[in-house]
Amino acid sequence: MRVFRSLPILALALVAMGFGLWGALAIWYRAPFEPPIRLGFSALWAAVTIGALVALFSGRRWKAFGVMAVAVAALLAWWSTILPSNEGEWAPGLDRTVRGAVEGNILTLTDARNFDWRTESDFTPHWETRRYDLSKLVSVDLLANYWMGEAIAHTLASFGFSDGRFLVWSIEMRLRKDQSFSALGGFFKTAELITLAGDERDLIRLRTNVRREDVRIYRMNARPEVAREILLTYVDEANDLAEHPRWYNTATTNCTTVVFHIARAVRPGIPLDWRVLASGYFPDFAYDHGALDQSLPFAELRERSKIADRAIAADGAPSLDFSRAIRVGIPGVAIALESK
Repeated sequence: MRVFRSLPILALALVAMGFGLWGALAIWYRAPFEPPIRLGFSALWAAVTIGALVALFSGRRWKAFGVMAVAVAALLAWWSTILPSNEGEWAPGLDRTVRGAVEGNILTLTDARNFDWRTESDFTPHWETRRYDLSKLVSVDLLANYWMGEAIAHTLASFGFSDGRFLVWSIEMRLRKDQSFSALGGFFKTAELITLAGDERDLIRLRTNVRREDVRIYRMNARPEVAREILLTYVDEANDLAEHPRWYNTATTNCTTVVFHIARAVRPGIPLDWRVLASGYFPDFAYDHGALDQSLPFAELRERSKIADRAIAADGAPSLDFSRAIRVGIPGVAIALESK
């Protein structure tokens, strides 16, 4: 009976510890003060939490619960005032978000990106208006960009047209100038989402040739009408995000979870899977559900999908040649390449 009577107290203690950790980090990442002051407020919050925990296991437990509840309510009220925005001093290449409009079979994109990157700080910017004939859409490729081990990857999608052009989409954390990526900070409203679309020689070459990261391409099993539906869902997402900014979240609203929700919008009933959160394994998930080329076992397909060496070798090639070069030997696309 003592054990059962203690369960509510233990549950309250766990809740208090959870809010204690979350509150300290929220204050550290988002309080509008200089680092020493933020650190002081985080330490104060931790002290309040520890005091509440000590009191919870004494005769003053309900007073402790009341104090903690008021403190949490005040913290959540402050947290609710931190809203996303499309206004800011953004990092290079993230200062514009793409928009799209469809008339008949013609997709017109404004602010499509086609930068010429020499280094991440030395580049020639090009924001373009581009038009694509959706009746010529023939393929979709899933790209996974690895830079910190196999568990974490950035997910992109590239749409191929019969005229040889490719249009690549990337949903990213919109960093501000001098801000760096933080997986932990991504839980605490430190960056908004942005949708980018543009030339593969920009969005892929930046990763393979400039950052020297591991990028892998997988051909998706998607009929042209399904590819069109996926592409138009990206367009809708981009237009909505341009009007209604949203926070990036490392777990729930990132490049892979948004891609997953886009896939669900096209094909309802796709089950949620831990590999959606562990984004590096999203290609495994897609393969298991028949969404990728099935001509090889996945372990071999994964090795054949790596394109960094081919991208570096094609560094000076123009856009169409670059896109063809990085797909040489990729299962499911060799026939298409030979026919061009």
